[in-house]
Amino acid sequence: MSPSDLFEFQRMNRLPPYVFAQVNEFKMAARRAGDDIVDLGMGNPDLGTPRHIVDKLVEAAVKETNHRYSASRGITKLRSAVCDWYERRYQVGLDPDSEAVVSIGVKEGLAHLTLATITPGEVVLAPDPTYPIHSYAAIISGGDLRSVPIGPGRDFFSDLQVAVRQTWPRPRMLVISFPHNPTGAVVDLEFFEKTVAFCKEHRILVVHDLAYADLCFDGYRAPSLLQVKGAKDIGVEAFSLSKSYSMAGWRVGFICGNAKMVTALTRIKSYLDYGAFQPIQIASIIALNGPQECVAEICGVYKERRDTLCDGLVRAGWQVEPPRGGMFLWAKIPEAFQAMGSVEFAKHLITKAKVAVSPGLGFGNGGEGYVRFAMVENIQRINQAVRGIKKALQAGAETVAEARTA
Repeated sequence: MSPSDLFEFQRMNRLPPYVFAQVNEFKMAARRAGDDIVDLGMGNPDLGTPRHIVDKLVEAAVKETNHRYSASRGITKLRSAVCDWYERRYQVGLDPDSEAVVSIGVKEGLAHLTLATITPGEVVLAPDPTYPIHSYAAIISGGDLRSVPIGPGRDFFSDLQVAVRQTWPRPRMLVISFPHNPTGAVVDLEFFEKTVAFCKEHRILVVHDLAYADLCFDGYRAPSLLQVKGAKDIGVEAFSLSKSYSMAGWRVGFICGNAKMVTALTRIKSYLDYGAFQPIQIASIIALNGPQECVAEICGVYKERRDTLCDGLVRAGWQVEPPRGGMFLWAKIPEAFQAMGSVEFAKHLITKAKVAVSPGLGFGNGGEGYVRFAMVENIQRINQAVRGIKKALQAGAETVAEARTA
């Protein structure tokens, strides 16, 4: 073995370059140069956690008994609280001892669930484009990824049927998420009924990420996979406090549903962690069981930001469709700039508009030609971003026109 071979990490070599890092470094360089960049790139909620939740954390944190190791699967009362949340919201009954486990954020839960249930060479299906952990958890686990296109003009189940028919060995798992990140696509309960029926027919496990359950607009209400009769036979669902309660940095999520899948995650977590800091778990109980007006208020803030951003972009000449769910706007790059590709266009917006967005390519090859706006700045900053984008689009269109006539 040569010295260089010692540091060849094959599992890491299977992961593609992190596209977002390129744009992030470009953004940081602009800021170091003194530019005021409106950052609509990373979906990092800027709203503070509701006061009654923070107060409970402070109260619990001063008690020395809460400073010890906690439970890797989450304390009993927190698991019961999320099961009660499912009962109140979706009329879904769950056993807190066998059908619910607390994760350190949904991202950790999905990654370790995949690691626990997928063996090397097994195939995982995931939409393209999609949130990176939904697809690359399979790669990290040693499995193989098969992408299923998602977007305007596509029939997801037709594409899913093709993917299953053309894949060998047969797919082991399907990972989906609605409201969808990054596209903002939403579905009805019938979609999940078809998903459960399809996965049962083809003996495929299904994992649904419901992170944006409460960020829904214009009368839309996000359904739960677990509402479907028989869903727990083959699937689990992930939910997070990050968006609904603006607790992103607290890292509290849940995986609920099929008892065998939950047990697999619970078992692997027992080797890997001792659970989140117990005061955080105690405060999370208050979030789920306490006053829920804060959830509607948080949703209202995102709706106002969505309307401001979408209306502003349309006035600037960029035609976009307001999403009915989530905290993102998925926008097709204007025709005059399509040839640049999403990474270079994202850099262009940093340079010319002083606005950072996420390049669509970072969410999969199917995301090329798009960028994602995260609604994580206040109205004043969003309006500032729109003004900058309007100038960048006008200047860019003039440059393109001049080039064509030259």
